[in-house]
Amino acid sequence: MSTSIWVGLDVHKDSVTAAVLEGEGEVPEIARISADLNKIRRFFERLASRGSVRACYEASGAGFVIHRVLKRSGFHCEVIAPSLIPSRPGDRRKTDRRDAANLARLYRSGLLTPVQVPDEDQEAVRDLVRTRFARTKQLKSTKLRIHGLLLRQGRVYRESSYWTKKHRQWLARIRRELQGALGVILNSELQLLEYLETQIHALDAEIEVLSQRPPYRETVEALTCLRGVRTLTAMTLATEIGDIRRFRSPQALMAWTGLVPSERSSGDRHNRRPITKTGNVYL
Repeated sequence: MSTSIWVGLDVHKDSVTAAVLEGEGEVPEIARISADLNKIRRFFERLASRGSVRACYEASGAGFVIHRVLKRSGFHCEVIAPSLIPSRPGDRRKTDRRDAANLARLYRSGLLTPVQVPDEDQEAVRDLVRTRFARTKQLKSTKLRIHGLLLRQGRVYRESSYWTKKHRQWLARIRRELQGALGVILNSELQLLEYLETQIHALDAEIEVLSQRPPYRETVEALTCLRGVRTLTAMTLATEIGDIRRFRSPQALMAWTGLVPSERSSGDRHNRRPITKTGNVYL
C-alpha cells in the first residue's frame, strides 16, 4: 500500500508555505514555493512519487484557484472553513510555518471541516449577486451623505417621503441654488447616486436573465412561490447555498446558515438565546 502524505498549505498572494507529513510522522517537512500554479502542480507531482497525497488550505481571498488546478491534475485537495479550525486559547504565536504544520496535523486527524467549492460559473453568478448588494450598500451611504449635507445647511424636506419624485424635484432645485464648494459636493453626490441607481438596474436585469436559465430556473421558480421571495432573494439563496441536497436534514441547513438559537446551558440551567447568525452573511 502507498504511504499517505498529508499537506497543509498556507496560501498568500506571492507564496505558498507547505507542511508535509508523511505517514505517521510528527515533524513536518516545510517547503516555501512560489504561488505560480505550474510550480505548485510540479511540487505535488514530486510528492505523488512518494505516496498518496491529500492536501488542504484555508478559505481566504486566494479563492479556489489552487483547489481547481490540483483537482484537474488528479490530486485530492480540500478548502477548509477557517472559523471551524480548532485552536488552543494560550497559543499566541502565528507564522506561516506553524499555520501550515497545524493544518497538516489537524487534517490528518480528521478535525477540519471543508467548505463546498462552487464551480466557476456558480462562483461568477454568486459574485454578480453580491456585487448588487454592494452597490445597494453604496447607494444607501450616498443617500445618507446627501441628507446630512443638506441638514447641516438647514435645508430640510418636509412635504412627503424621501426619494420620491417630488423629493427628487426638490433636490434638483437645491442643486441649482447651491454655489461654491457646497454646490460641487452636492452635484458630485447626486451624480454618484444616479450612477449607482443605473448600475443596480443593470445588475437586476442581468440577474433576471440568469434566473430564467439552467441551472437556476427550476430553483428560482420554486422559491418564488413562497411569500416575500422574489428573484433577487431566490438567486441569493440558490447561489450561496449551491446544491441543497448536500445537507443531510433541514436542521443541518439551518445550522449552516446560523438560523438556529444559541444556547448556554449547564446542569439544571437552560438558557436559550437569539439565533447564532454565524453563517453566511448574505443569507
